[in-house]
Amino acid sequence: MNNVYEKIKTCLASIREKTDFVPEVALILGSGLGDYADQIKIETTIDYADIEGFPTSTVAGHKGRFVFGYVEKVPIVIMQGRVHYYEGYPMTDVVLPTRLMGMLGAKKLVLTNAAGGVNLNYKPGDFMLITDHITTAIPSPLIGENLEELGTRFPDMSEVYSLRMRETIKAEAEKLEIPLREGVYVQFTGPAYETPAEIRMCRSWGGDAVGMSTACEAVAAKHMGMEICGISCITNMAAGVSKKPLNHKEVQETADRVAVQFKELITAVVTNI
Repeated sequence: MNNVYEKIKTCLASIREKTDFVPEVALILGSGLGDYADQIKIETTIDYADIEGFPTSTVAGHKGRFVFGYVEKVPIVIMQGRVHYYEGYPMTDVVLPTRLMGMLGAKKLVLTNAAGGVNLNYKPGDFMLITDHITTAIPSPLIGENLEELGTRFPDMSEVYSLRMRETIKAEAEKLEIPLREGVYVQFTGPAYETPAEIRMCRSWGGDAVGMSTACEAVAAKHMGMEICGISCITNMAAGVSKKPLNHKEVQETADRVAVQFKELITAVVTNI
């Protein structure tokens, strides 16, 4: 058996020793949304440290556990704290949690993140529905021996972010009177923020927002047949757009400021997709 697949199976067996909960939806919480999981009807929680072979997040503000429960009547698994490539893990470890949630039963994946605004019309506090992504700057999680148990060697990526889901999210945002941008997300490795030249390159590529997560998870989920949507919270304007030096404190402050609206939107998304 492939070592990567074996590792996922070990994690799966470790979780199944603790719960037999089967989620319909998987949700990955980005910066500022961490406490959303505390507000749902929780069935059980499992710390990453208690899962055999599981990579653990080292980022401040990311808790590091799976929360199993219900958003209204929808069975969900929430990743409270994600693993990032810049923490030093191989890309297969970064997407292991995504694959694991799929193997636990989740057919739909909701991705959220804090992102830098590349589009000059954006401002901090905006929400952006991800229509597509660019992963050119990071290694693909599918490099190496294909995991035949999960998907095909050469998966189609012409609609990573489900059009059906996107239409639903736009309708729900409109009902809630939450303005929603639509755009292309560009993932870089981090942990350094991008340079002004890199941001100009992103813009020339057609990128609207930039961050250090999400797209690699979407690729892994698409490979295994999950239906995916993603929403970015624009927490700062990217380098060269803003004249201020970038820092994580600003990201956290903006995410906290719009957290109530973001949580409302996520609840509407989870219960209607």
